Amino acid sequence: MRNLAARRLLGYNPDMQKDLAITIVHDNYSCSEGLRAAWGFSAFVAGFEKGILFDTGSDGTLLLENMARLRILPGDIEIVVLSHVHGDHTGGLTGLLKENAHVTVYLPQSFPARIKEVARGYGAAVVEVSEPQEICPGVYTTGVLGRLVREQALIVRTSQGLVVLTGCSHPGIVTILEKVRSLHEGNALLVMGGFHLEWATAGKVQRIIAAFKDYGVQYAAPTHCSGDKARQLFQQHYGDRYIDAGVGKTISLADLR
Repeated sequence: MRNLAARRLLGYNPDMQKDLAITIVHDNYSCSEGLRAAWGFSAFVAGFEKGILFDTGSDGTLLLENMARLRILPGDIEIVVLSHVHGDHTGGLTGLLKENAHVTVYLPQSFPARIKEVARGYGAAVVEVSEPQEICPGVYTTGVLGRLVREQALIVRTSQGLVVLTGCSHPGIVTILEKVRSLHEGNALLVMGGFHLEWATAGKVQRIIAAFKDYGVQYAAPTHCSGDKARQLFQQHYGDRYIDAGVGKTISLADLR
């Protein structure tokens, strides 16, 4: 049932969401045999009023192949959120739209007109994002952050806390967390995605990990452009609350106890 008023009558409350499942469908790290890994990022968010694809990876064919193996249908996707303009996050959009154009695409207002025209040309609705806003009940965009690379992140409210999904964190992962904190009460249950730390020094990564803990981040799942060094350091500091993320990985609330 997709009517929000009707769902509220039946007890639906996005702040008490219990069925969240996030599946990484495109990444350069792999967590499952039989799925293809390639530079880029895309994750499918299920359990809310609408199925959401966050970023589309670098290649539509690879994206659709991985989705098929994970039993995610193109028709399961009703909303596409693009974090930023780089091709390793937008390259799969056309391939997806060829299979399912009945989606709403949320993208930064700063995107080139040609990308917006392509999406509309396939029949998709386009929402140009600048400020924070609700995407569907319980799911929000941070609004667009950064200067050189304009980027948005996704915020998901659950019964256990906030989940933050990042594409590449070009504005800085700590800057994104500060924005989330200014918009929503409560600590972050999980922060996952690209942290843009591939070339960061160990000292910088250590400072970021300290900031994560100061902000009450309970679980960390760095992937894509986070880099091996950062992943290893997060694993050392977070222990069993570090999540080894990559294509094929599904994270549900049951995993975050």
